[in-house]
Formats: sequence, C-alpha cells, structure tokens
Amino acid sequence: MSNCVKVDYGILLFDKAFMKIEIISGSPRHESVTVRVAKFLHKFLSETTTHEVNLLDIRDFPLPSIQKVWTSLEAVPEEWKHLGERIFSADAFILVTPEFNGGYSPALKNLLDHFPKQSRKPFGVVTASVGAMGGMRASQQMLLLVAAFFGVVSPQMLVTPLVDKKFDAEGNLLDESFQRQVDSFVKEYLWLAESLVK
Repeated sequence: MSNCVKVDYGILLFDKAFMKIEIISGSPRHESVTVRVAKFLHKFLSETTTHEVNLLDIRDFPLPSIQKVWTSLEAVPEEWKHLGERIFSADAFILVTPEFNGGYSPALKNLLDHFPKQSRKPFGVVTASVGAMGGMRASQQMLLLVAAFFGVVSPQMLVTPLVDKKFDAEGNLLDESFQRQVDSFVKEYLWLAESLVK
C-alpha cells in the first residue's frame, strides 16, 4: 500500500489507500469460459480505479496437489516464487470460479491451500456457468471457503449465468444489461476493500 489517492470508479468517489487486487480465474480448463468474466473485471477495474489490478490465471500455475503450506515467501519453491510474490503481496482478492457438479473449482482451492490463511483480507466472489443458474450453488460454498481462510467476503456476489452469451473470448461484454449487476458487485466490493485496507 502507498499514500492515499483519489479513487473514482464511476459509482462513488473516495480518498482511499492504494490497493493491490488479485483477480484469480479458477478454471483449469483449456477452453475456459470462466476466464472471460475475469478478463472483463480486470479491464473494468483497471480502467475505473487507480488501484493495481492483476489477473492470475490458474492455468498458468499448474500446481501439484498440496503437500505443505508455504508459510512465507522464503518457503515457496523457486519455480513457484512468482506466484508466491503475487499472493503474499496482494491486499485483496476476487475469486472467479466455474461450477463443477454443484461445487467450486478444486484447482482454485488447491492453489489457495498452498498459502497461509488470508486473515482479514477482503474477498469478492464471482461464479460463472453456461447454464441458467450461473454457479449459484458454488457461490454459497465459496462463502464458507473464504470464512475458512479468515477472509472478509463481500455479501454482494456476481453470479453469471449463460456466461458464453454475456462475454466473448476476449472478455468483452456482449449483454449490456449485465453491466448493472457488475456495477452492484464492484460498488459493494470496493466499499468493503477500501474500508479494510488502510
């Protein structure tokens, strides 16, 4: 974090501390549609806030099943050091997950399990599905997961049904009516994050 800066994301205007936000796209699939939402949020938050917003695509970090928790950056193996630097330096997270058989992405949980609890850090929850429910069941489980990490979750989630119809492969919004849900999610998430990160 650095000195306070003026933050204007088109919804509210506050003087808040600079944050480093990691958006984690949690689908390991080569033809992921979940990543479309993550790309959109990355671009949207980068353009409408002065925070540093990064996109972490889980496909770039094919971790083995967890054997031990990396309790510090020094404990992270060299091949995963870049990942460790990003996780340990993040002030806030947005977790974007598909729904697999009614649950969140195991690959996403495996990545997070490699690191210590993210105590008191703000989290946003985003789910995506090509179906009509948008990953609603996974979203409820994500609330419990964030609590287990001692994180603080924004109650306003972004549930994305028919994701392949709402975003193209580059993360561009195709359904303009969905911007309203995005705005509600971003407003509540940033209020929480900017209140916690000082």
